[in-house]
Amino acid sequence: MKSPGTLLTPIDTESVLAGGAFVHLDGTLHGSFTTRDFASAVRLVDQAAEAADAMNHHPDVRIGYGRVGFRLSSHDAGGVTDRDLRLALRIQELADAQGADRAPVQPARYDVAIDCTDAEAIRPFWRVGLGYVEVDSEGETELVDPSGQGPRIWFQSMDIVRTERNRIHLDVYVPTIDAESRVQDIIAAGGDVLTDEHAPEWWVLADPEGNELCVCTTVY
Repeated sequence: MKSPGTLLTPIDTESVLAGGAFVHLDGTLHGSFTTRDFASAVRLVDQAAEAADAMNHHPDVRIGYGRVGFRLSSHDAGGVTDRDLRLALRIQELADAQGADRAPVQPARYDVAIDCTDAEAIRPFWRVGLGYVEVDSEGETELVDPSGQGPRIWFQSMDIVRTERNRIHLDVYVPTIDAESRVQDIIAAGGDVLTDEHAPEWWVLADPEGNELCVCTTVY
């Protein structure tokens, strides 16, 4: 493992997490378990909370009847660090000891990309229309839903207006381990790969009428 505070990539964590409940996407470790009943779910949360306190970590937890979900991220570092990885492995141990099963988890993030020649001119329209707020993302201004429910909106700068294709497309971010199978499933559903030159960072695909979808992974 890398030193505390160093951001870990999905490549760094993939082999360590293999076979367990946790997957790495978008700067977060996502894990979900099924338990015998609600009391068992509460017990697992209590044990995980004790382990988290010992590490000075505070994961997001969702609990229901016979099901517990965890999201681990070091907000002070802006992604997944050794602290998150150690807590994920400890939660996995606690879940295994209790007989909890791994629940299928397929986290994803959805973005809408808008081709434009003047983002400053069109951004206010989308911000006001959707009730979104502006955020800085690596020097670019994007729009996000303040409730955290809607897709992120980003603006792809074009020197010349592109008229031969739809100027709005969707991006779906999936765990690196799932990306190639998602691409193959899309092809089986009638899609075409327009380019895979940037894979595994992203693939560009299109439906039978040319509408585009990018399947993406994240660096952290």
